Amino acid sequence: MKITVINGTEKHGITYKLKEIFLDELRGDADITEFYLPRDCPEFCAGCTVCFLHDEHKCKDAEYVQAIEKTMLEADLLVFTSPAYVFHATGAMKAMLDHFGYRWMPHRPAKEMFGKRAVIITQCLGAGGKSAAKDIKHSLSWWGISAIKTCSFKLMSDVKWERIPEKKRAKMMDKLVRTAREMRAVDYTRPAATSLMTKAKFYIVRKMQAGLGKEDPEYTDYKYWKKNGWLDKVRPWKES
Repeated sequence: MKITVINGTEKHGITYKLKEIFLDELRGDADITEFYLPRDCPEFCAGCTVCFLHDEHKCKDAEYVQAIEKTMLEADLLVFTSPAYVFHATGAMKAMLDHFGYRWMPHRPAKEMFGKRAVIITQCLGAGGKSAAKDIKHSLSWWGISAIKTCSFKLMSDVKWERIPEKKRAKMMDKLVRTAREMRAVDYTRPAATSLMTKAKFYIVRKMQAGLGKEDPEYTDYKYWKKNGWLDKVRPWKES
């Protein structure tokens, strides 16, 4: 089992602690690769559109982005972690996700993502954990991932782990352990099911790509969809 972890901060605080509790249940059976942001993707997307119009490998930050993508595509399970900063994921996480705009379904989604599974872990002192998780889930769903679990926590006490009431800590630990054991029990030789919503997005974009191809047969995204056979009968998921 291969796991890729994208940490939205380099800080070893409560989010790090929660992530470690989750991973501790999987370590014996897993090959885990972790990236820490912004260290492992320190640059902002410049909006130059070279990835959209030409080739993602020509991105000024390709050395960082492609290293992360390679590991994610090879992974059985993706784990994203982020504390909530003003009700959203960290700026470093947003900056990394921006670099993968070319992998959104209206452009060139990777077929591997349609069968992928992901877990998002977020926390906030108050109510921002869920909205931070939503930031990340939004991108993952447009990559084609349907099987996404979230573990979002409200601390409601302190930002230091040892100062959080024992009952509260136990409750958070229980949810993480249960989620980890559920993910450990998955048969990763079988891709996750693709949801009706994901399929609907795909078919809407498929129609759009067919139209764009009529206007410009050399359009990069159209050529990608055509090469994968998605404009014909091939689909990036396995039909049940």
